[in-house]
Amino acid sequence: MPRFTPFPALRYRSNDLTDLIAPPYDVLSEAELDELNARSPHNITHVDVPRERDGAGRYGQAAATLRTWIDEQVMVADPTPTFTIYRLSFTDATGADREIVGVLGGCEVGPYGPSGVHAHERITPKASTDRLDLTRATDANLSPVWGLSLAAGLTELLLEPGEAVASITIDGVTHSVERVTDPDRIAAISERIASDDVLIADGHHRYGVAQQHRDDVRADGDSESAAEETLMFVSELIDEQLSVEAIHRLYHGISFDDLVAALSIGFDTEPAGPVDDATLAQMADRVALCLVDAEGNGTWLTPKPDAFDDVRSLDGVWLEHLLADVDHDVTYQHGVDRVVDAVGSGAAAAAVLIRPVSVDEIERTAREGVVMPPKSTFFTPKLLTGLVVRQLH
Repeated sequence: MPRFTPFPALRYRSNDLTDLIAPPYDVLSEAELDELNARSPHNITHVDVPRERDGAGRYGQAAATLRTWIDEQVMVADPTPTFTIYRLSFTDATGADREIVGVLGGCEVGPYGPSGVHAHERITPKASTDRLDLTRATDANLSPVWGLSLAAGLTELLLEPGEAVASITIDGVTHSVERVTDPDRIAAISERIASDDVLIADGHHRYGVAQQHRDDVRADGDSESAAEETLMFVSELIDEQLSVEAIHRLYHGISFDDLVAALSIGFDTEPAGPVDDATLAQMADRVALCLVDAEGNGTWLTPKPDAFDDVRSLDGVWLEHLLADVDHDVTYQHGVDRVVDAVGSGAAAAAVLIRPVSVDEIERTAREGVVMPPKSTFFTPKLLTGLVVRQLH
């Protein structure tokens, strides 16, 4: 089971975080990064997504910036190890008011499985060493991994407010953080999370960077450093604590007709008309997927009786099964409008809209020790960067 520990959180001294925090680095466009950089010389993007200037190199510049902020007390570390309760309040796609609550702390880094931490989907390779180079230079965890705890009762432990630190509303989501300093409460949270496995919801690559960095530090002779853990937001794996959307499939390197022929082996097809956001609700009612063509029209893909009896009941697995021996390339896109635009522009030959994975299926795959296809789930809202930084020294 994973160790989960408090640490002296490095936080902005200001309670007004409007111009200081940012969305995760991997969802920012260059224009968005320009805008965030311009908001304040202390915006977290100056460290988390550094740009080279003055010939110092991107990562050296990021490290120097973070050191300056600490020296000038732009950011200040808690005097003792703490946990940070993080609440996300929002209205979901159905119009229901929701609150997700979790805790930021240091989660044990180790191999998937034996450490008690599990990947929930197959990880697509990334050649870039950007995050590893940034971690080495800054000696800090800047962006949290999102972990789902299988330990029952974690949410109840987090309901009582901690010491209010900051709150900010962005794009309709209110992000609030509270400091926990009480030793008994810290111990209770640690023990509960350590009582069962943690499944990575978002941030598999960040956890992979943490694994590599820990191994590098150990190779230098230090097996008891702060690199033994990494910054993680942990919430309970229960339905009311998750908002899961689908990541759809864009197909390349195959003609539309050949794709239809391959999919027709396992699916009955029927015209679906123009594709829009309402299509997703219809997919759920029909128990069907939807193929999208270049004109923005859809075709219902309804599983044929017995076609997938020996295949795991996941849309992404069904598609992989049918296309396993068919030459094609696949990429991934969230958002129906973006999918339709991609096919309409010719950037993809076709697309298939899939349904969100249920919380029950997420837990089942975790308990059985199997993984889903890449990009099976899109967890929302996204965690902000800059609310807490975890130093590794």
